[in-house]
Amino acid sequence: MLATKLQAPWSVVRLESGAALISERDAGTVVEYSNGSIRTVGRVDGVVHDQEGGLLGLAVLNSGATYLYAYYTSASDNRIVRMPLLGSPGSYSLGPQTVILKGLEKASNHNGGRLAFGPDGKLYATVGDATEPDRAQSLASLNGKILRMNPDGSVPVDNPFPGSLVYSYGHRNPQGLAWDSNGQLWASEFGQDTWDEFNRIEPGKNYGWPTVEGIGNQAGFVDPVLEWSTDQASPSGLCFVDGTFFMVGLRGQRLWVIQTNPADPTDWFSGEYGRLRDVILGPNNTIWVLTNNTDGRGDPTPQDDRLLEIRLASPQEG
Repeated sequence: MLATKLQAPWSVVRLESGAALISERDAGTVVEYSNGSIRTVGRVDGVVHDQEGGLLGLAVLNSGATYLYAYYTSASDNRIVRMPLLGSPGSYSLGPQTVILKGLEKASNHNGGRLAFGPDGKLYATVGDATEPDRAQSLASLNGKILRMNPDGSVPVDNPFPGSLVYSYGHRNPQGLAWDSNGQLWASEFGQDTWDEFNRIEPGKNYGWPTVEGIGNQAGFVDPVLEWSTDQASPSGLCFVDGTFFMVGLRGQRLWVIQTNPADPTDWFSGEYGRLRDVILGPNNTIWVLTNNTDGRGDPTPQDDRLLEIRLASPQEG
């Protein structure tokens, strides 16, 4: 266990310095984990917490200066901003924010919120349907999509739909992004009442929501590689380590361990740590996992929420 008593944590990112930053959804704060201790870096101005909305995904870009990107719910929308990360481990602070994308529809749930830089240097973002399922099928809307953008928020010239940030569509509430060793993008996604999904993401493809939930075998829609009942998963964060995907479950309260060739999932820690929100690669053959029991839906212990370190005996062993 690396850290305790976090409040509704949502995303964790590691820095080149060895420190890590964690978003706390409800308070809108970024906290730093460094050398075994936790401190508050600062509050992201403009965050408005409403049920599942607030300060959500984080991503880091090192391009001479270091920038922290954040996806958050404001009074009027969901948006993506970037802020210079100033200082050093034990004294990090946030510089002024620049909005790189605004106007994403918000709701009390289905906000998406995951940010990640791909191996191509582009910023990817998951955006939920904000409780209006038809948005997922409309290319005029950025909701119900996975978006791909340049670090300044502009549209890459090689995006599948000219002039649009849309990379894939037909999504309900995707919250996990990870690339395999071949540079292939995968995503985890909340279903509604029946099936959660693990999807292989191809540019320009339609993943079916709201027409299809889970494997539908319908022409024109891409089926998930794997599906789970919603009480087994409710998936959020996703990472890839040495040939294996690790996917955390909220309602499922477990860590899914996924091989893709062939697709063969197993689960670890079922019910042991409660709701799990994010998972990332840690140092020295470990993964780091964020619990999420203080978000109003869990059953927190006095130590919650926690940042856990799990050592991997080998890529396939726990």
